[in-house]
Amino acid sequence: MNRQAAKQQSAVTVAAAFADCLEQLEAAPQVLVGFSGGLDSAVLLHLLSEALPPERITAVHIHHGLSANADDWQQHAKQVCQGLGVRLIAESVSIDASGAGIESAARDARYGVFEKYLVEGGLLLLGHHADDQVETVLFRLLRGSGARGLSGIPKTRTVGSGRLIRPLLPWPKSSLHDYAKEQQLSWIEDESNQQEQFDRNYLRHAVIPALAQRWPGYVQGIMRTAQQSGQADQLADSVARGDLAGLDSRPERGGWSLDLTEFVNLESLRQRNVLRYWPEVHGLLALGQTLIDEVMSSLLTAREDSEPKVMRGDLQICRYRQRLYLLKLSGRPKADLDLCLFWSGDQPLVLPDGNLLSAERGLGEGLRVDNIDRLTLRFRRGGERCQPVGREHSNSLKKLLQEYGLEPWWRESVPLFYRDEQLVAVGDLWVCQDWQAEPEKEGLKIIWRTNSL
Repeated sequence: MNRQAAKQQSAVTVAAAFADCLEQLEAAPQVLVGFSGGLDSAVLLHLLSEALPPERITAVHIHHGLSANADDWQQHAKQVCQGLGVRLIAESVSIDASGAGIESAARDARYGVFEKYLVEGGLLLLGHHADDQVETVLFRLLRGSGARGLSGIPKTRTVGSGRLIRPLLPWPKSSLHDYAKEQQLSWIEDESNQQEQFDRNYLRHAVIPALAQRWPGYVQGIMRTAQQSGQADQLADSVARGDLAGLDSRPERGGWSLDLTEFVNLESLRQRNVLRYWPEVHGLLALGQTLIDEVMSSLLTAREDSEPKVMRGDLQICRYRQRLYLLKLSGRPKADLDLCLFWSGDQPLVLPDGNLLSAERGLGEGLRVDNIDRLTLRFRRGGERCQPVGREHSNSLKKLLQEYGLEPWWRESVPLFYRDEQLVAVGDLWVCQDWQAEPEKEGLKIIWRTNSL
C-alpha cells in the first residue's frame, strides 16, 4: 500500500468516527463533549456538530487555573462554540496537587465536573486518540500494571449517571491534525504539554520518537497489546466470578463474605485472581498487587484471635470463623460510648457511626411495646449482662456476642436498648427475657442496618 492510500485509509470522517455509536447519540437525552480547545477536542466537537444538530450538543470546558493562558483558552472555547451553534458550560476548578500530583488531581477535578452535569443515560464524548493509548500502555507497563492496566484507555465506560465514549481512539494524532487542517479549524496549544518533568510528556517527547524510528509500526503493535490485554482481563474477571459462585459468597453486615475453607482449596493463582476482582463485583475498585500479597502472606496465615485485617481507603478485608470478609469503609466515627439517645421506633434513626435503625410493628414478634413510649439507646461500656429469650440464665454481653457469632468489628457499635435502666434488647440480634411480645400482642421488630462501616 502506498503512502497516499494509507493516508486515505486512516482519514478521520464523520461516518467512521461514529459508526459504533451514532444510534446511541441520536437516542441519548444528553450529549456532552469535553472541550479543552486543543486539537483533539476541536476535531471531536467539529465532527459531532456534523453528525448531530448543534443544539443537541453541550461542550464542557474546564478552567484549571494552572496556566497564565487559561482565561484566553476559555474565551477561545466560547468563540468556537458560538461559531458552531453549540452550548458551552465553562467551569473553574481548584486543583489540590498534594496527593498523587498535578496531573492526577486535574483529571479528578475534570471528571468531577463531568459527573456533576451528566444526567441519567447521558453521553460524554472525549477526544483521546491512538497516541494517547500508546502513552497510557507504556506508562502503565513501566509501573508494573497487569492485564487491566495494559488494556489501556477503554473506548467506553460508565461515568456517573451516564456513559463515556471515545470515538477517536482508533486514529493517531496525525490523522486528527490532517482533518483539522482540511477543515481549517483553530485550536490552542497547552504549553504544559512540552514540560518533560511530567511522565507522559517525557514518554511523548523523549521515548516514543525513538520507538518510532526503530519500529515504525509501533502504534499498531501496542494497540494490539492493549486489545489482547483487555481480553485477558475479561477472561480473568469471568474466572473470578465463577470461582466466587462456588465459595458460598453471601452478603453480610457492611459487606460480603466467602467460605475460607473452600477458598484455600483453590490453587494460589486463582486465590489471587478472586481477591483482585472480588471488590469489583460489588462496585469497588479492584484490589492491587501489594494488598493481594498482604492478604496472602499476612491475613490468611495469622492467628484468628489476632483479628487480622488488611485495609485500603474504601475497604477492609478480614477473617472470622473460617470466613473471609470484604467490608466497605466510610470513614465515619466509631460509636460514642458515652452517648445516650432516646428513640420511639416510629421514625428511622441515623446513628453517629452512620448506621441506621428502623423498626416494624407486628403481632407477636420483636420487643413488646406495652407501657413503652420510648427506648433509651446506648453502646457497650463494659460489664453489661443479659438473658436472651429462651435461655435459662443470664450471661455477660461479651460472652453472648461471641456465642451469637457477631463479628468482632461490630461489637463496639451494636446498639443496646434500655427501658429505664434495664437492658431489653441487643441490636436486632435478640430480645431479653420477659420483653418478647406475646402472641396477638403488638411488638417492635428492630432493624439495624449496617450498610458500611
